[in-house]
Amino acid sequence: MDRDCIAALDQGTTSTRCILFDSEGTPLASHQQEHAQICPRPGWVEHDANEIWFCAQNVLREAWAKAPSARPAAIGITNQRETVVVWDRKTGEPVYNAIVWQCMRTQDFCSEWQRIKGWEQTTAGCGKVKDKTGLLINNYFSGTKLRWILENVGGAKERARQGDLLFGTIDTWLIWNLTGGVRGGIHVTDVTNASRTLLMNIHTLSWDEEMLDFLDIPVSMLPRIEPSSHVYGMTAKSASLDAGIPVAGDLGDQQAALFGQACFEPGMLKNTYGTGLFMLLNTGAALASSQNGLLTTPAYSLENGSCVYALEGSVAMGGATIQWLRDNLRIIDTADDSEYFAKKAKDSGGVYFVPAFSGLFAPYWDMSARGAIVGLTRYARKEQIICAALESICYQTRDILEAMQKDSNINVSEMKVDGGAVVNDTLMQMQADIAGSSVVRPFFKETTALGAAYAAGLAVKFWDSLDTLKRLWKKDRSFAPVITTEERNAKYKKWLRAIEKSRGWDEG
Repeated sequence: MDRDCIAALDQGTTSTRCILFDSEGTPLASHQQEHAQICPRPGWVEHDANEIWFCAQNVLREAWAKAPSARPAAIGITNQRETVVVWDRKTGEPVYNAIVWQCMRTQDFCSEWQRIKGWEQTTAGCGKVKDKTGLLINNYFSGTKLRWILENVGGAKERARQGDLLFGTIDTWLIWNLTGGVRGGIHVTDVTNASRTLLMNIHTLSWDEEMLDFLDIPVSMLPRIEPSSHVYGMTAKSASLDAGIPVAGDLGDQQAALFGQACFEPGMLKNTYGTGLFMLLNTGAALASSQNGLLTTPAYSLENGSCVYALEGSVAMGGATIQWLRDNLRIIDTADDSEYFAKKAKDSGGVYFVPAFSGLFAPYWDMSARGAIVGLTRYARKEQIICAALESICYQTRDILEAMQKDSNINVSEMKVDGGAVVNDTLMQMQADIAGSSVVRPFFKETTALGAAYAAGLAVKFWDSLDTLKRLWKKDRSFAPVITTEERNAKYKKWLRAIEKSRGWDEG
């Protein structure tokens, strides 16, 4: 039977979605479902892994119900990275809630680790962690979360040593369940997700023994590392899907967005505006080490033993800043209201908003920073605060862009953008003005799901090459800078002053 679509299962921080794509990369049907955010203590964030698996089954079922004639050639997975699940290989039950990438519970351990000589990057040298993994010692990444579960869940460490427990990021959890779970599920991940654990050596693309020993993690828990485009296994028969559909693509969400934007050439860059902000610059087969607070990460892998690399800058508060205005301050009713009030304000009136609610990520990596609103005068109203909140998204993007251009020696003149917030034309124009580069929005804005579909489709020959995928990419609109360089730099200088006001706040 001919197969005429690829299913992308996009498991994000707040929801899970399935989109079916035809051979032109056009969506045929989709379904989305939110899941609960569990915050048992300040700074702690968890998800129910079983709820995520339930949502995944439901969105697959509902998407296919909307396109009953669609015949899937493969399923591709993309997922929130760094979120940790540990489960019993015999029962399939998680031993604890999934610990989410945003969770700060391992901050104290990371601070202690940073003080151990040789591990952290210093002015005198790279440090073992940066050299081996391309990452920094930070509670953002999966390894310390996994260690926390083994240290704090009763009996978990001993069960792990006996080979009874499995570890995975969300992609691994979903693939294991899709391919049969306790009935023989495939325990696998790809290089992009493995690279976010602090456990994979980015030079060898394999688990690093020294990192595992330091964090006291049994290698028997860990999934097999495979390319991002690869047939991992076949679906098992369930109420949601038929047996025998190849599960054939796996990319962490930000790498999937890079892939979906067809950024296949060195020097091509994308920025995703989701809960956070995530910028990746393709550096090709060359592994570029950052001296300016960025991460070195695999962008994707199409064959065993090799990958394309990227520089990455991550920001915790992107679209989440607008959610905070809506849910915490309640000065807007919907996210769309932010554009209305920003237009009404025309500018921020000298107000700067630093949304460091969980510290600052790239390029500062300061977990002691806290949120700040500075430059307030009696002139300021809610319109100026809302405008400043939107501008904070653009300034944080420029922070990363500045670091990326220094590390790569590439002058970026064009930024491909994607994610939910890019529908906001006012925000996109602000971004072009503050960054000083052209901002290009694709016709299909959910490029994360599209990237997962592309990876799966390549693996089963639904698409024959990267050149074919390049031809499928379509532009919606470009935004060019309209303010002067002098005005842009003067505004940015004040942003940097605002950043300094927010730093060191939680140190005493």
